[in-house]
Amino acid sequence: MTLHARLLQALAPWRAAPAWQVALSGGLDSTVLLHLLAQLAQREALPPLSAIHIHHGLQAAADAWPEHCRALCTQLGVPLRVEYVQVAVAASLEQAARNARYQAIAAQLAAGQVLLTAQHRDDQAETLMFRLLRGAGVQGLRAMPSARPLGAGQLVRPLLNCARSELLAYAQEHGFHWVEDPSNAQPHYSRNFLRQQVLPLLQQRWPQAAVSLARSAEHMAEAGQLLDELAAQDVQGIAAQPWPWLKLPGLAVAGLRELSAARQRNALRYWLRPFTAMPDTEHWAGWHSLLNAADDAAPIWRLAGGELRRSHAHVYWLSGDWLQPVRPVAITVQSNQTVGLPSNGRVQVVGQLPAGFWQVRYRQGGEHMTLPGRGQRDLKRLLNECQLPVFVRDRLPLLLCDGQLQGVANLAQMQASSDAGWQLQWQPPSDDQGLS
Repeated sequence: MTLHARLLQALAPWRAAPAWQVALSGGLDSTVLLHLLAQLAQREALPPLSAIHIHHGLQAAADAWPEHCRALCTQLGVPLRVEYVQVAVAASLEQAARNARYQAIAAQLAAGQVLLTAQHRDDQAETLMFRLLRGAGVQGLRAMPSARPLGAGQLVRPLLNCARSELLAYAQEHGFHWVEDPSNAQPHYSRNFLRQQVLPLLQQRWPQAAVSLARSAEHMAEAGQLLDELAAQDVQGIAAQPWPWLKLPGLAVAGLRELSAARQRNALRYWLRPFTAMPDTEHWAGWHSLLNAADDAAPIWRLAGGELRRSHAHVYWLSGDWLQPVRPVAITVQSNQTVGLPSNGRVQVVGQLPAGFWQVRYRQGGEHMTLPGRGQRDLKRLLNECQLPVFVRDRLPLLLCDGQLQGVANLAQMQASSDAGWQLQWQPPSDDQGLS
């Protein structure tokens, strides 16, 4: 089967997309991909085709690449957009550049649009080797998926079943010129070392090494899918939101304890995947400490994107503003008024307040309130009785009149009057839950 036919077959699920964009570096692989697509567009009904080039500004040689890409796209009749990005300083410059590239492209993708990248079978084999040497588990050894969500659209890799040698032969046959990234020749980069020295040596002994490694990645992808299906069933059985208005993802501790240690880790990886990167095997001690802590403890497991906290019978995922300390506030409020709280969402007085000096504050310690039929009660004991998570209590808005506690946000049972014509409603921080 020709490259054109295999490419068209790989892209069949996305023929109805509103647009296709090619990530064009100007190198061999993306040049071949763009040329193949431009030729297919002349005889097939394809979505509108364009290209995007990301300039990282990391090396002087790259300054000439946007003009090279413009000339190529002009020749092929394909619109081109050039984006300039700043790469954050990081331990892995390769990873930082990759992150900056995908962030810039994701911001440009409209709903349903597809970004096409030119990774091939040799890249897949290299990725599998790289992750294997880092001790990755099944999910990591899936290597590169053929498609995944990106922003509002999809990232698709239609050349994963094609060898680099095939792309090189195609480029030479058509007399292409392409740019060469000088950093690709530097063996101190791990991927370059694998590409230039390890994989060629393996292929001398096993000519089909790249094919076999790519096949192993497919097997791992299937195993990973099965693990995800098991995790989805486990999570569905233990997902819990005892306080729905908090809008915090939560799991029941009792349900987690019924799972084997391996299924616990599998379920947690699946549940936390949208929120954070997970640690390696050696750093799971924090999870075991959290799960096995005493019932009256408030353990925390800190992860890259946030924190997992346990309170009473549940664990909760916290990120964004939930991790910011709240500053003391004393905000004067009126009837039917909404007030923003720094790093703590917003609070609304619903209904008419009687005459008096009304304020919203947080706990300071020692608060009491008089409840209908119960007399004066200590606020700390009341919050213990209802088992509100400990991490919520210091940021829970209180409503006071002339210095006397009259009500607690979202807790109707903690209101000084049973027939009050008002309510205090709090919308906790929810603008950033760490979704990736």
